[in-house]
Amino acid sequence: MAGVPISHPDRVVFPALGATKLDAARYYEAIGDWIVPHLKDRPLTLVRCPTGAGSAEAPGECFYMKHSKIWAPAPLRRVPIREKTKVGEYLIADSVSAVVGLVQMGVLEIHTWNSRCADVERPDRLVIDLDPGDRVEWPAIVAAARRVRKLLAAVDLQSFVKTTGGRGLHVVVPLVPRADWSACLTFARAVAETMAQTDPDVFTLRFAKAGRDDQILVDYLRNNRTNTSIAAYSTRAKPDAPISVPLTWTELSASQPPDQWTMPRVLRRLARLRQDPWAGYDDVKQVLPRALRRTA
Repeated sequence: MAGVPISHPDRVVFPALGATKLDAARYYEAIGDWIVPHLKDRPLTLVRCPTGAGSAEAPGECFYMKHSKIWAPAPLRRVPIREKTKVGEYLIADSVSAVVGLVQMGVLEIHTWNSRCADVERPDRLVIDLDPGDRVEWPAIVAAARRVRKLLAAVDLQSFVKTTGGRGLHVVVPLVPRADWSACLTFARAVAETMAQTDPDVFTLRFAKAGRDDQILVDYLRNNRTNTSIAAYSTRAKPDAPISVPLTWTELSASQPPDQWTMPRVLRRLARLRQDPWAGYDDVKQVLPRALRRTA
């Protein structure tokens, strides 16, 4: 596939769909023009599941991989990035062949940094992750994303939205890479604190799952250096292969829950789309304001 040999092509990696490793490779080959712009030049953190996602009763053996110490297909690029105590080597997927190469490695989730390797210390986006508790229903999550959008718009920041492949949503803010990680994290935390202070019954900054079943965590830590978020159009390592899907703000609907987005449905969606849901994303040139106006 895309010039990359696929070993064990008949291995079922998403059992709820009956989808094989070859099916996953074909999915990424088919959507290459859609996913590569979201990956290009970004250091990756990967979720490898060598035997597949497994089932609810018998989950697959999956693990996060930050550094590329193992063999990887030739189309994948390696970049050294300094960390606190060492230099780590990260993989970059700049092409369809590289993405298919990740499938060959047993990767079922692709997570990306908020910066690109040419300017790794200056993020070119913010990600506000809305992570709902178990009893929070989908309409409340949609309303939360719209509130984040309104708060950002009040300080002249345009934002975009996508599903996460779970029950939450990501609100993504493109930036000119000027502010450093510390400034981006501080601003993202201000957004989260404003949400929680405005409506503490709905929003929280408490990361532990226990005790927040009825609240939405406004996760600002996606904007910390080396932290990542699921890439647009990536599968998740779950039996039914849910996908992180970019949407227009108009499409985001309380009546359209995110569990509809699996590989077959995403392929059908992209085949009929006339325009990228995030059209104009790359044309947005904006920088962080000095402070978040909390009265927004």
